[in-house]
Amino acid sequence: MTGPSFEEFAPEPDCAGPGCARERGSTARPSGRRGGHPGARGVRRALVAALAASSVLGLAPAAALAARPVPAAPAAVDADDAAGTPQGGAGPLQGGATPADPGEQGGAVARTTREAIIARAKAWVAQGVPYSLTAFHPDGYRQDCSGFVSMAWGLGSNQWTGSLAAFGTRVTKGQLRPGDILLFHNPADPEKGSHVTVFGGWEDSAHTRYTAYEQTPPGTRRRSTPYAYWTNSAQYVPYRPNNLASGTGGSRAEHGAFPGAGALGPGAEGQAVTRLGELLERRGGSRFYTVGPGPRWSESDRRATRAFQRAQGRRGEPADGVPGSRTWEYLVTGRGRDIPAAPSSRALPSYPGAAAFRPGRPDAAVTRLGRRLVEKGFGRFYAVGPGPRWGEADRRATRAFQRSQGRRGAAADGHPGPETWRRLFS
Repeated sequence: MTGPSFEEFAPEPDCAGPGCARERGSTARPSGRRGGHPGARGVRRALVAALAASSVLGLAPAAALAARPVPAAPAAVDADDAAGTPQGGAGPLQGGATPADPGEQGGAVARTTREAIIARAKAWVAQGVPYSLTAFHPDGYRQDCSGFVSMAWGLGSNQWTGSLAAFGTRVTKGQLRPGDILLFHNPADPEKGSHVTVFGGWEDSAHTRYTAYEQTPPGTRRRSTPYAYWTNSAQYVPYRPNNLASGTGGSRAEHGAFPGAGALGPGAEGQAVTRLGELLERRGGSRFYTVGPGPRWSESDRRATRAFQRAQGRRGEPADGVPGSRTWEYLVTGRGRDIPAAPSSRALPSYPGAAAFRPGRPDAAVTRLGRRLVEKGFGRFYAVGPGPRWGEADRRATRAFQRSQGRRGAAADGHPGPETWRRLFS
Protein backbone atom coordinates (compact mmCIF):
# COMPACT_ATOMS: atom_id res chain seq x y z
CA MET A 1 0.00 0.00 0.00
CA THR A 2 1.16 3.51 -0.72
CA GLY A 3 2.38 5.42 2.34
CA PRO A 4 1.03 8.83 3.27
CA SER A 5 2.63 12.00 1.98
CA PHE A 6 4.68 14.20 4.35
CA GLU A 7 5.19 17.28 2.18
CA GLU A 8 3.31 19.54 4.60
CA PHE A 9 5.52 18.64 7.58
CA ALA A 10 9.02 20.03 8.19
CA PRO A 11 11.28 17.21 9.50
CA GLU A 12 12.51 17.49 13.09
CA PRO A 13 16.22 18.30 13.53
CA ASP A 14 16.95 14.99 15.30
CA CYS A 15 15.55 12.89 12.44
CA ALA A 16 18.49 11.13 10.70
CA GLY A 17 16.64 9.22 7.98
CA PRO A 18 17.27 9.87 4.27
CA GLY A 19 13.70 11.05 3.80
CA CYS A 20 14.17 13.69 6.48
CA ALA A 21 17.43 14.84 4.92
CA ARG A 22 15.70 15.12 1.55
CA GLU A 23 12.80 17.07 3.02
CA ARG A 24 15.14 19.47 4.88
CA GLY A 25 16.62 20.41 1.55
CA SER A 26 13.25 21.25 0.05
CA THR A 27 11.15 22.44 2.95
CA ALA A 28 11.62 25.79 4.65
CA ARG A 29 11.45 25.55 8.43
CA PRO A 30 9.17 28.10 10.11
CA SER A 31 11.01 30.94 11.76
CA GLY A 32 11.26 31.20 15.51
CA ARG A 33 13.53 29.97 18.26
CA ARG A 34 13.95 26.30 18.98
CA GLY A 35 12.30 24.77 22.02
CA GLY A 36 9.30 27.07 22.37
CA HIS A 37 5.89 26.11 23.70
CA PRO A 38 5.29 22.50 22.57
CA GLY A 39 1.52 22.81 21.99
CA ALA A 40 0.91 22.82 18.23
CA ARG A 41 4.32 21.30 17.46
CA GLY A 42 3.57 18.37 19.81
CA VAL A 43 0.29 17.66 18.02
CA ARG A 44 2.06 17.85 14.67
CA ARG A 45 4.78 15.42 15.79
CA ALA A 46 2.14 12.98 17.09
CA LEU A 47 0.39 13.04 13.70
CA VAL A 48 3.69 12.41 11.90
CA ALA A 49 4.53 9.48 14.20
CA ALA A 50 1.08 7.95 13.81
CA LEU A 51 1.09 8.23 10.02
CA ALA A 52 4.62 6.81 9.82
CA ALA A 53 3.56 3.85 11.95
CA SER A 54 0.62 3.20 9.64
CA SER A 55 3.00 2.95 6.69
CA VAL A 56 5.20 0.38 8.44
CA LEU A 57 2.39 -1.70 9.97
CA GLY A 58 0.11 -1.57 6.95
CA LEU A 59 -2.65 0.34 8.72
CA ALA A 60 -4.88 2.91 7.19
CA PRO A 61 -4.10 6.46 8.36
CA ALA A 62 -7.38 6.67 10.25
CA ALA A 63 -6.67 3.40 12.06
CA ALA A 64 -3.22 4.60 13.03
CA LEU A 65 -4.64 7.76 14.52
CA ALA A 66 -7.20 5.78 16.47
CA ALA A 67 -4.50 3.43 17.79
CA ARG A 68 -2.52 6.32 19.31
CA PRO A 69 -4.68 9.20 20.57
CA VAL A 70 -3.28 12.63 19.92
CA PRO A 71 -2.37 14.19 23.31
CA ALA A 72 -4.25 17.25 24.35
CA ALA A 73 -2.54 20.60 24.06
CA PRO A 74 -0.81 21.68 27.28
CA ALA A 75 -2.39 24.17 29.58
CA ALA A 76 -1.61 27.75 28.71
CA VAL A 77 1.26 29.54 30.40
CA ASP A 78 2.11 33.19 30.40
CA ALA A 79 3.23 34.00 26.87
CA ASP A 80 5.88 36.47 28.00
CA ASP A 81 7.60 33.80 30.11
CA ALA A 82 7.02 30.82 27.83
CA ALA A 83 8.26 32.37 24.59
CA GLY A 84 11.66 31.01 23.70
CA THR A 85 12.13 28.82 26.79
CA PRO A 86 14.76 26.09 26.30
CA GLN A 87 12.26 23.58 27.72
CA GLY A 88 8.70 22.78 26.77
CA GLY A 89 5.89 24.52 28.59
CA ALA A 90 3.67 23.16 31.35
CA GLY A 91 1.59 20.24 30.15
CA PRO A 92 0.30 16.75 30.90
CA LEU A 93 2.27 13.53 30.78
CA GLN A 94 2.62 11.99 27.34
CA GLY A 95 2.20 8.45 26.06
CA GLY A 96 -0.95 7.52 27.95
CA ALA A 97 0.33 8.12 31.50
CA THR A 98 -2.28 9.51 33.89
CA PRO A 99 -1.66 13.27 34.09
CA ALA A 100 -2.15 15.67 36.93
CA ASP A 101 -3.86 18.97 36.16
CA PRO A 102 -1.01 21.33 35.21
CA GLY A 103 -3.32 24.27 35.80
CA GLU A 104 -3.31 23.60 39.55
CA GLN A 105 0.27 24.68 40.10
CA GLY A 106 1.43 23.56 43.52
CA GLY A 107 -1.92 21.88 44.05
CA ALA A 108 -2.76 18.29 44.94
CA VAL A 109 -0.08 15.94 43.65
CA ALA A 110 0.98 12.59 45.04
CA ARG A 111 2.98 12.69 48.26
CA THR A 112 6.60 11.58 48.08
CA THR A 113 9.75 11.24 50.19
CA ARG A 114 13.27 12.48 49.75
CA GLU A 115 14.50 8.93 49.30
CA ALA A 116 11.98 8.38 46.49
CA ILE A 117 13.03 11.61 44.75
CA ILE A 118 16.69 10.59 44.74
CA ALA A 119 15.79 7.04 43.68
CA ARG A 120 13.85 8.33 40.67
CA ALA A 121 16.71 10.65 39.73
CA LYS A 122 19.19 7.77 39.97
CA ALA A 123 16.96 5.63 37.77
CA TRP A 124 17.29 8.09 34.87
CA VAL A 125 21.04 8.30 35.46
CA ALA A 126 21.29 4.51 35.30
CA GLN A 127 19.25 4.45 32.08
CA GLY A 128 21.33 7.21 30.52
CA VAL A 129 18.20 9.00 29.30
CA PRO A 130 19.22 11.21 26.32
CA TYR A 131 18.61 14.93 26.62
CA SER A 132 15.89 16.21 24.30
CA LEU A 133 13.65 19.26 24.12
CA THR A 134 10.97 17.30 22.32
CA ALA A 135 11.21 13.61 23.27
CA PHE A 136 9.27 12.04 26.14
CA HIS A 137 10.39 9.18 28.37
CA PRO A 138 8.09 6.14 28.58
CA ASP A 139 6.97 7.43 32.00
CA GLY A 140 5.50 10.47 30.20
CA TYR A 141 8.01 13.09 31.31
CA ARG A 142 9.85 15.37 28.89
CA GLN A 143 13.57 14.64 28.61
CA ASP A 144 14.87 18.13 29.43
CA CYS A 145 15.96 19.65 32.75
CA SER A 146 12.50 20.71 33.96
CA GLY A 147 10.87 17.50 32.78
CA PHE A 148 13.52 15.58 34.75
CA VAL A 149 12.73 17.53 37.95
CA SER A 150 8.98 17.10 37.33
CA MET A 151 9.65 13.36 37.19
CA ALA A 152 11.92 13.28 40.26
CA TRP A 153 9.45 15.26 42.35
CA GLY A 154 6.60 13.04 41.13
CA LEU A 155 4.45 15.97 39.98
CA GLY A 156 2.39 13.92 37.53
CA SER A 157 2.76 16.63 34.89
CA ASN A 158 5.48 18.30 32.84
CA GLN A 159 6.54 21.69 34.18
CA TRP A 160 9.21 24.15 33.09
CA THR A 161 11.56 26.51 34.90
CA GLY A 162 8.90 29.22 34.88
CA SER A 163 6.38 27.06 36.78
CA LEU A 164 8.40 24.74 39.05
CA ALA A 165 8.69 27.31 41.86
CA ALA A 166 4.93 27.07 42.41
CA PHE A 167 5.38 23.42 43.42
CA GLY A 168 7.99 24.19 46.08
CA THR A 169 8.84 26.41 49.01
CA ARG A 170 11.90 28.60 48.94
CA VAL A 171 14.56 27.64 51.51
CA THR A 172 18.02 28.86 52.45
CA LYS A 173 21.32 27.30 51.46
CA GLY A 174 21.73 26.00 55.01
CA GLN A 175 18.33 24.27 54.85
CA LEU A 176 19.07 22.32 51.67
CA ARG A 177 18.49 18.58 51.92
CA PRO A 178 18.72 15.79 49.32
CA GLY A 179 15.68 15.96 47.05
CA ASP A 180 15.43 19.76 47.03
CA ILE A 181 16.22 21.65 43.83
CA LEU A 182 18.34 24.59 42.75
CA LEU A 183 16.40 26.62 40.20
CA PHE A 184 17.42 29.44 37.88
CA HIS A 185 14.69 30.94 35.72
CA ASN A 186 15.44 33.99 33.62
CA PRO A 187 12.04 35.54 32.84
CA ALA A 188 13.57 38.26 30.68
CA ASP A 189 15.00 35.65 28.29
CA PRO A 190 14.45 32.04 29.42
CA GLU A 191 16.86 30.74 26.78
CA LYS A 192 19.78 32.45 28.50
CA GLY A 193 20.87 30.07 31.23
CA SER A 194 17.57 28.87 32.71
CA HIS A 195 18.23 25.52 34.34
CA VAL A 196 17.33 23.35 37.35
CA THR A 197 19.12 20.57 39.23
CA VAL A 198 18.19 18.10 41.97
CA PHE A 199 20.28 18.56 45.10
CA GLY A 200 21.86 15.26 46.18
CA GLY A 201 23.79 16.34 49.30
CA TRP A 202 26.88 18.29 50.32
CA GLU A 203 30.32 16.98 49.44
CA ASP A 204 32.37 19.11 51.85
CA SER A 205 31.98 20.70 55.28
CA ALA A 206 32.32 24.21 53.84
CA HIS A 207 29.27 23.58 51.62
CA THR A 208 31.06 24.72 48.48
CA ARG A 209 30.30 21.60 46.41
CA TYR A 210 27.30 19.30 46.18
CA THR A 211 26.13 16.26 44.25
CA ALA A 212 23.83 17.39 41.44
CA TYR A 213 21.41 15.22 39.49
CA GLU A 214 20.47 16.94 36.25
CA GLN A 215 19.24 16.50 32.71
CA THR A 216 21.66 18.25 30.39
CA PRO A 217 23.27 17.31 27.07
CA PRO A 218 24.09 14.60 26.26
CA GLY A 219 21.89 13.01 28.94
CA THR A 220 21.05 12.48 32.60
CA ARG A 221 24.08 12.81 34.83
CA ARG A 222 25.19 12.86 38.43
CA ARG A 223 28.25 15.00 39.12
CA SER A 224 30.09 17.03 41.70
CA THR A 225 29.04 20.65 41.21
CA PRO A 226 30.19 23.97 42.70
CA TYR A 227 27.47 25.77 44.62
CA ALA A 228 25.13 26.91 43.22
CA TYR A 229 26.14 26.04 39.64
CA TRP A 230 28.91 26.40 37.10
CA THR A 231 27.39 29.56 35.60
CA ASN A 232 24.91 32.17 36.86
CA SER A 233 25.57 30.83 40.35
CA ALA A 234 24.13 33.85 42.15
CA GLN A 235 20.83 33.44 40.29
CA TYR A 236 19.98 29.94 41.53
CA VAL A 237 17.34 29.64 44.26
CA PRO A 238 16.87 26.57 46.52
CA TYR A 239 13.36 25.09 46.77
CA ARG A 240 11.88 22.29 48.84
CA PRO A 241 9.06 20.23 47.26
CA ASN A 242 5.60 20.94 48.66
CA ASN A 243 4.47 17.35 48.20
CA LEU A 244 6.79 15.78 50.78
CA ALA A 245 5.16 13.30 53.12
CA SER A 246 3.86 14.79 56.35
CA GLY A 247 6.51 16.29 58.60
CA THR A 248 9.22 18.87 58.23
CA GLY A 249 11.45 16.81 56.01
CA GLY A 250 9.35 14.06 54.55
CA SER A 251 11.73 11.19 55.35
CA ARG A 252 12.02 8.70 58.17
CA ALA A 253 15.57 9.83 58.89
CA GLU A 254 14.46 13.43 59.40
CA HIS A 255 11.60 12.33 61.66
CA GLY A 256 13.99 10.51 63.99
CA ALA A 257 12.96 6.94 63.11
CA PHE A 258 15.82 4.51 62.55
CA PRO A 259 16.24 4.36 58.74
CA GLY A 260 17.19 0.69 58.75
CA ALA A 261 20.45 -1.26 58.76
CA GLY A 262 20.75 -1.08 54.97
CA ALA A 263 20.80 2.73 55.02
CA LEU A 264 23.88 2.95 57.26
CA GLY A 265 27.21 1.15 57.09
CA PRO A 266 29.77 0.19 54.42
CA GLY A 267 28.50 0.87 50.91
CA ALA A 268 25.52 2.92 52.08
CA GLU A 269 24.68 6.21 50.43
CA GLY A 270 21.86 8.64 51.06
CA GLN A 271 20.35 11.22 53.33
CA ALA A 272 20.49 8.94 56.38
CA VAL A 273 24.31 8.88 56.18
CA THR A 274 24.47 12.68 56.06
CA ARG A 275 22.01 12.91 58.95
CA LEU A 276 24.10 10.48 61.02
CA GLY A 277 27.23 12.58 60.49
CA GLU A 278 25.43 15.76 61.49
CA LEU A 279 24.16 14.13 64.69
CA LEU A 280 27.62 12.80 65.53
CA GLU A 281 29.14 16.25 65.01
CA ARG A 282 26.69 17.68 67.53
CA ARG A 283 27.73 15.03 70.04
CA GLY A 284 31.44 15.80 69.83
CA GLY A 285 32.49 13.91 66.70
CA SER A 286 33.56 16.85 64.52
CA ARG A 287 37.24 15.93 64.72
CA PHE A 288 36.60 12.74 62.76
CA TYR A 289 35.35 14.65 59.69
CA THR A 290 37.94 16.46 57.62
CA VAL A 291 35.46 17.45 54.87
CA GLY A 292 32.17 17.26 56.75
CA PRO A 293 29.38 14.65 56.73
CA GLY A 294 28.25 13.57 53.29
CA PRO A 295 25.81 11.14 51.68
CA ARG A 296 28.40 8.39 51.15
CA TRP A 297 29.42 6.17 54.07
CA SER A 298 33.09 6.62 54.92
CA GLU A 299 35.73 5.67 57.47
CA SER A 300 35.02 8.99 59.19
CA ASP A 301 31.43 7.87 59.85
CA ARG A 302 32.62 4.54 61.26
CA ARG A 303 35.22 6.10 63.58
CA ALA A 304 32.84 8.78 64.85
CA THR A 305 30.11 6.20 65.45
CA ARG A 306 32.53 3.91 67.30
CA ALA A 307 33.69 6.82 69.50
CA PHE A 308 30.07 7.58 70.40
CA GLN A 309 29.34 3.92 71.13
CA ARG A 310 32.44 3.67 73.34
CA ALA A 311 31.39 6.84 75.17
CA GLN A 312 28.28 4.89 76.20
CA GLY A 313 30.51 2.21 77.75
CA ARG A 314 30.22 -0.30 74.93
CA ARG A 315 33.14 -2.49 73.88
CA GLY A 316 33.74 -5.19 71.32
CA GLU A 317 31.00 -5.87 68.76
CA PRO A 318 28.51 -3.38 70.30
CA ALA A 319 31.12 -0.70 69.49
CA ASP A 320 31.88 -1.76 65.91
CA GLY A 321 31.21 1.68 64.42
CA VAL A 322 28.03 0.68 62.58
CA PRO A 323 24.94 2.29 64.12
CA GLY A 324 22.01 0.15 65.11
CA SER A 325 18.60 1.29 66.27
CA ARG A 326 19.80 1.95 69.84
CA THR A 327 22.78 4.08 68.74
CA TRP A 328 20.46 6.03 66.41
CA GLU A 329 17.91 6.56 69.20
CA TYR A 330 20.58 7.93 71.54
CA LEU A 331 21.81 10.31 68.85
CA VAL A 332 18.46 11.76 67.81
CA THR A 333 17.09 12.06 71.35
CA GLY A 334 20.25 13.47 72.94
CA ARG A 335 20.55 10.59 75.39
CA GLY A 336 23.81 9.23 76.74
CA ARG A 337 27.26 10.78 76.96
CA ASP A 338 28.90 12.91 74.30
CA ILE A 339 32.12 11.86 72.58
CA PRO A 340 34.96 13.01 74.87
CA ALA A 341 37.52 15.50 73.65
CA ALA A 342 40.62 14.11 71.98
CA PRO A 343 43.64 13.49 74.22
CA SER A 344 46.22 16.23 74.26
CA SER A 345 48.26 16.23 71.11
CA ARG A 346 51.23 17.84 72.88
CA ALA A 347 54.37 16.60 71.14
CA LEU A 348 56.88 14.67 73.25
CA PRO A 349 60.27 16.37 72.94
CA SER A 350 63.11 14.13 71.86
CA TYR A 351 65.47 12.84 74.57
CA PRO A 352 68.66 14.94 74.26
CA GLY A 353 71.02 12.20 75.47
CA ALA A 354 72.83 11.61 78.79
CA ALA A 355 75.68 13.97 77.83
CA ALA A 356 73.35 16.97 78.17
CA PHE A 357 73.11 16.37 81.95
CA ARG A 358 76.79 16.37 82.97
CA PRO A 359 77.69 18.51 86.01
CA GLY A 360 78.57 22.11 85.15
CA ARG A 361 77.81 21.76 81.46
CA PRO A 362 75.33 24.32 80.07
CA ASP A 363 72.54 22.93 77.88
CA ALA A 364 69.02 24.11 76.99
CA ALA A 365 67.77 20.63 77.83
CA VAL A 366 68.72 21.21 81.50
CA THR A 367 66.53 24.31 81.69
CA ARG A 368 63.68 22.46 79.95
CA LEU A 369 63.99 19.55 82.39
CA GLY A 370 64.00 21.85 85.41
CA ARG A 371 60.96 23.83 84.30
CA ARG A 372 59.02 20.62 83.67
CA LEU A 373 59.96 19.34 87.15
CA VAL A 374 58.62 22.60 88.63
CA GLU A 375 55.36 22.15 86.66
CA LYS A 376 55.06 18.62 88.05
CA GLY A 377 55.42 19.85 91.64
CA PHE A 378 59.10 19.25 92.35
CA GLY A 379 60.22 22.89 92.45
CA ARG A 380 61.05 22.88 96.18
CA PHE A 381 64.57 21.78 95.36
CA TYR A 382 65.36 24.97 93.44
CA ALA A 383 66.49 27.96 95.50
CA VAL A 384 66.97 30.23 92.48
CA GLY A 385 65.01 28.43 89.77
CA PRO A 386 66.08 26.06 86.99
CA GLY A 387 69.04 27.14 84.88
CA PRO A 388 71.05 25.87 81.91
CA ARG A 389 73.82 24.21 84.02
CA TRP A 390 73.22 20.82 85.58
CA GLY A 391 73.44 21.00 89.39
CA GLU A 392 72.51 19.23 92.61
CA ALA A 393 69.06 20.83 92.63
CA ASP A 394 68.34 19.22 89.25
CA ARG A 395 69.57 15.82 90.46
CA ARG A 396 67.51 15.88 93.67
CA ALA A 397 64.35 17.06 91.87
CA THR A 398 64.81 14.35 89.21
CA ARG A 399 65.32 11.66 91.88
CA ALA A 400 62.13 12.76 93.66
CA PHE A 401 60.22 12.45 90.41
CA GLN A 402 61.70 9.00 89.72
CA ARG A 403 60.71 7.80 93.18
CA SER A 404 57.19 9.17 92.63
CA GLN A 405 57.01 6.73 89.69
CA GLY A 406 57.79 3.80 92.01
CA ARG A 407 61.41 3.48 91.04
CA ARG A 408 64.11 2.67 93.60
CA GLY A 409 67.86 2.06 93.80
CA ALA A 410 69.86 2.63 90.62
CA ALA A 411 66.61 3.37 88.75
CA ALA A 412 66.12 6.42 90.99
CA ASP A 413 69.65 7.85 90.95
CA GLY A 414 68.56 11.38 89.90
CA HIS A 415 70.03 11.16 86.41
CA PRO A 416 67.36 11.36 83.69
CA GLY A 417 67.40 8.56 81.12
CA PRO A 418 65.02 8.07 78.16
CA GLU A 419 62.24 6.53 80.31
CA THR A 420 62.39 9.27 82.94
CA TRP A 421 62.30 11.86 80.15
CA ARG A 422 59.29 10.19 78.48
CA ARG A 423 57.28 9.97 81.69
CA LEU A 424 58.14 13.52 82.67
CA PHE A 425 56.94 15.01 79.39
CA SER A 426 54.00 12.67 78.72
